[in-house]
Amino acid sequence: MEDNRYIVSARKYRPTTFESVVGQRALTETLRNSIRQGKLAHSYLFCGPRGVGKTTCARIFAKTINCLNPTGTHDACNACESCVAFNEQRSFNIHELDAASNNSVDDIRNLIDQVRIPPQIGKYSVYIIDEVHMLSAGAFNALLKTLEEPPSYAVFILATTEKHKVLPTILSRCQVYDFQRITVADIIAHLQYVAKQEGISATEDALNVVAQKADGGMRDALSIFDQLVAFCGDTISYEQAIEVLNVLDTEYYFRLTDMLLKSDVKGALLLLNDVLAKGFDAGNFMSGLAQHLRDVLVSHDEATIQLIETSDSIRQHYKQQAAYTPATWIFRALGVIVDSEAAYRVSKNKRLTVELMLIRLATIVESQKSKVESTQPIAAPQAAVSTPRPAVSSQPVAPKPAPQPAPQPAQQAAPATGQLPQMPAMPNMPSMPAMPNFSGISSSQPTASSQQPVAVSQQPQRNNPFTADQLNGAWVGLKAMFKHEQRLVAMLDAHRPVLIDDHTALVTFVNPWQKDEFKKFGKQIADTLRDKLQNDRLQIRIEITEQAATRKAYTAEEKYRVLQEQNPYLGEFKKRFDMLLE
Repeated sequence: MEDNRYIVSARKYRPTTFESVVGQRALTETLRNSIRQGKLAHSYLFCGPRGVGKTTCARIFAKTINCLNPTGTHDACNACESCVAFNEQRSFNIHELDAASNNSVDDIRNLIDQVRIPPQIGKYSVYIIDEVHMLSAGAFNALLKTLEEPPSYAVFILATTEKHKVLPTILSRCQVYDFQRITVADIIAHLQYVAKQEGISATEDALNVVAQKADGGMRDALSIFDQLVAFCGDTISYEQAIEVLNVLDTEYYFRLTDMLLKSDVKGALLLLNDVLAKGFDAGNFMSGLAQHLRDVLVSHDEATIQLIETSDSIRQHYKQQAAYTPATWIFRALGVIVDSEAAYRVSKNKRLTVELMLIRLATIVESQKSKVESTQPIAAPQAAVSTPRPAVSSQPVAPKPAPQPAPQPAQQAAPATGQLPQMPAMPNMPSMPAMPNFSGISSSQPTASSQQPVAVSQQPQRNNPFTADQLNGAWVGLKAMFKHEQRLVAMLDAHRPVLIDDHTALVTFVNPWQKDEFKKFGKQIADTLRDKLQNDRLQIRIEITEQAATRKAYTAEEKYRVLQEQNPYLGEFKKRFDMLLE
């Protein structure tokens, strides 16, 4: 009777030769060369992520070294008695142990007893221990001696996904092979082969979604592929793939980027609402947008566009959008997203945080335009005012230098400002920067009286309103900036700012030393917060609250005095009964 039971693709298309292993060419070539040269180690450790071929390579290696008639390329012949027994899963030369369920000392002792039995067919007895990191400490110690000096016919192959949990004494006794994640291109190529064998039509974009979802694991990719086949049948489209796998379409990010470049705040907020209505997480949406902008950034150059792990059609779409997206805009946008992600973790209103991020992103282009426009009119009025003044003031000002000889050397510009006699009183304006009690901010104010009008006109360029949550998020982001200053990072953690009005944040310390230490980085911290919050009017005020140190009572005499202060009758009680303090 013919067996027509369904076999999942991960088992049906499991590699049987080194050549058919996907994405691990360096490791498979090393194993084949060791077989060809007859230089076999007594113990191996295969480590790497799940579903990348660790156990598969162990089985192929065990089958190949026991083959009685290897091919010219030193692969198994699949015809000798040993190969046939292995293919029919009745070989007594290959032993597999699941350490997740057989992790005790007794299980390892039983394995050691089996090692004493030589192979009946072939040259080697191969012992494959899967998930070896699950063994107990006693089981590891029981395995040590045998693993270091096994019989000449015994070969151990240990497989694990968590190499750091394996004892160093075990690692030192093994040849370690680190398996890498399988690339998206290799997964797509293998899925196309499987689809062709099964008579299934699947678009490259759909297979790209499967490969991205698998995260470098071929077994996961084949399992997801079977899931799509069960839903779609013989034809798999990109739209069906993102629907079944609940993946956000990359087209959303392309559309959103175009909206942000056009400063379309309304469209961006409506798109966010559509994404959230489909059940996607707002935090994942932010991370996806950052990844999308990164891919657009690397698409500016043909040399770096290959860093995008996706299909060729989507890669071309990235290239088209990169052609009209400035790199400077992407840099600022990524900075805004990173700051928003830090604020998102501590925010109570998650959606509002994402919406504010989109608003800030949509205003980047406008802020850049306004900054350029604000810098041009500043110089223009000076040129316009300075040119006509000599013509107008040359006649009335001529008789005035005689009665005022003293001011002339200090104010050579008098002929140019003849109609503005009040201008000499303007140098009193620098008293304004003394308002904030923070040296890091006040030191950034202009000091030259000749440039004072320009500085005042440039100062209020950015005045975006911000909340206490946004201030706290920007404050938390400072820790990454000053990660090498451990004392400052500790102070940033312990002392959070309090927003006392629209533009003033209060930071409270308990001693002057903390204040002096904080002031060393005052200007840099203030400028960074202004850039993150897009508000040049932000001021930071420092206050010191002295905490009275209370001495604790340690000795018996001190404890007695404390109790006597609370109860005056305690002294009389002590005298009456002639009590001693101990």
